[in-house]
Parts: sequence; structure tokens; C-alpha cells
Amino acid sequence: MQEQDQQPVILITGAARRIGAVTANLFHAKGYRVIIHYNRSASDADKLCRELNKQRADSCLLVQCDLNEMEGLDKIADLVRSVGRLDVLVNNASSFYPTPINDCDENQWNDLINSNLKGPFFLSQKLAKILTKNRGSIVNISDMHARQALANHPIYSIAKSGNIAMTKALAKELGPEVRINSVAPGAILWPEHESDDAVKQDSVLSKVPMGRLGTEDDIAQTVYFLAVEATYMTGQTIAVDGGSSNSL
Repeated sequence: MQEQDQQPVILITGAARRIGAVTANLFHAKGYRVIIHYNRSASDADKLCRELNKQRADSCLLVQCDLNEMEGLDKIADLVRSVGRLDVLVNNASSFYPTPINDCDENQWNDLINSNLKGPFFLSQKLAKILTKNRGSIVNISDMHARQALANHPIYSIAKSGNIAMTKALAKELGPEVRINSVAPGAILWPEHESDDAVKQDSVLSKVPMGRLGTEDDIAQTVYFLAVEATYMTGQTIAVDGGSSNSL
């Protein structure tokens, strides 16, 4: 137990799959105990947690909840307090889908704003004290479309823009003890609800100077840099987009 108490702890929301899961694996490999949050992806979360605990006993915990509900945020905070330590919070969980201005409603507004902005803000608030105790850090996962709005996705673009503003605001509110930065991914992988249409992919890649999609590991490595190594950085957003934001 004493050895576990000395191990740094990371909480990653939406960590069952994709970017969250790759980030969990990276930090685990660096010696972190990992708290994996998930909402609906129970089988993926359980599989990942079992794999990590097989590599190192009692090194991974699971917590299930809906981040759109304040009760869910309280459930996470209670678990973190029971662990007794938190060094890194990664606000990764996110909803993403189109909401054309002439075909969207308040429920979509609430879902996208809550998952991308409200949830991360209040989870950061609830965990601020324990992060301050450990001089920890927060990394928010934003999006290149926070700065260059995505057509037919106005609510998502607004929410992610607020996410970057939140990063700047919390850096002032929680500094100097807690650093807060964010990562703005570009074309990392195709959204699951979109088909692998060759024409669409060629159109996207033509705007990426690197000429290829990024990977989940590109994001995870940047998260690690901001959370652990960039000790004089706070309130910043790093674009990991293959240079596409420079070509718009």
C-alpha cells in the first residue's frame, strides 16, 4: 500500500477507447496508476483495465458515469478522494455530431455544451483541491475546430472554443500550484459515424501539410508532455494537426 501511495495517479475521462485508451496505456507505461472513466463503453473499459492490471497489479481502476450529470462528477470525485492522490486530470470525454443551424435543438445544445465544457469545468473544480495538494496538472482535449469552426457543427465548435477559454481561465484560477493546458487535435482518425469515402478523405488530407492523418499516439505524447514535462507552460493550447491550421 505504501508503494502505491507513492505512485502518481492519472484520471482520464472517456478512456475506454481511441485517444483516451492510448493515453491511458502511455501513462501506465510511465509508472502511473490509472483511473479510467467511461460512460457506455463498458466492455472496452473492462478489457483495458484488466490488461493494465495484468501488467501491474492494482494499477487501474474503473469509474462509470454520465459526465452530463453533476451526480456523475461527484461519483468520480469520491473515487479520487478514496484513492487519496491525483497528479493528472485529462478531460478527454466528448460528444461530437453535426447540428446544422436550421436543424438543431436545445437537447443537442445541452449535450454538446455539457460534455465538452460544463463537465470538464466542474470536474476540474471538484478535483482542484487534491490536484493543488500534489501540484498536479490538467490537460483538456480541445479541437482544431475551436479556432476554425466546422461547417454544420456550430454547437460543437462553440463548445470547444469555450474549452480553450476555460483552459486559459483555470490557469489563472488554479496557478501556480496547478497547471492547465490543452491539446487541439486535427485530422487524427475518421469519426466512427462517417464512411471511409475516398473522395472525402482526399479532400481532408489535401489541407494537411503533413499529407497524412495523425494518430492517437500523437495526441497521447503531447498530453504527456504538457502534463509532466512542460513545467513552465500553463494556459496554452497546442495544435496537433499536421499543420492544417496554418493552411486555412
